[in-house]
Amino acid sequence: MAADKDKSAAMEPQGELAVPIYWAEAKAALIARDRIMAKLIPQIGDLHLRGQPDPFTTLARSIVGQQVTPKAADAAWARLLATCPKLSPSQVLKAGAVELAGCGLSKRKTEYILDLADSFKAKRVHADLWSQMDDEAVIAELVQIRGISRWTAEMFLIFNLLRPNVLPLDDPGLIQGISQNYFSGEPVSRSDAREVAANWEPWRTVATWYLWRSLDPVSGSGTVE
Repeated sequence: MAADKDKSAAMEPQGELAVPIYWAEAKAALIARDRIMAKLIPQIGDLHLRGQPDPFTTLARSIVGQQVTPKAADAAWARLLATCPKLSPSQVLKAGAVELAGCGLSKRKTEYILDLADSFKAKRVHADLWSQMDDEAVIAELVQIRGISRWTAEMFLIFNLLRPNVLPLDDPGLIQGISQNYFSGEPVSRSDAREVAANWEPWRTVATWYLWRSLDPVSGSGTVE
């Protein structure tokens, strides 16, 4: 029953920049059971995960940020917003490949953004149902879109749907955060990461965010703003 309650709460719509409704409970639980989190969370203070309310924008931003530095991603994103101020699927499709490439996007990323826009406009994805679907079901639908990897889908779960228990094992920031905070900088395997994260259930998103924050105190996220 408690798990169902937590899941239902996580699926409630939440506004941009709002504190996730589970944040205080998650912080208290992590502090009580994990000695590293007990030190890290008070150091970070009252900051929290910042949600992004629009599904299309969140996914487009993730694609733009793939495999480039944050500075390069921010520059390309700014040019994309200047080209498509509303950043709606229709506006992106109308802009077309040439204008998108002029924003500093590679040919492949241009194709990915256009495919994402077409998927939304043609309703091949069910964005209106994602808030009611479980994590793996949302991931399964998202990875059918070109350019959307499991990592990108997990970032969407964290930053758009504000799901509380996501563990993005493909995220280098998470692995680095575990290495530095739990293993004195020694290399960490996925198995090591899972073992550490088992103590965070059902608040793995929150612990992940604090590890990102420990590496990047400015942005507060490992890879997606």
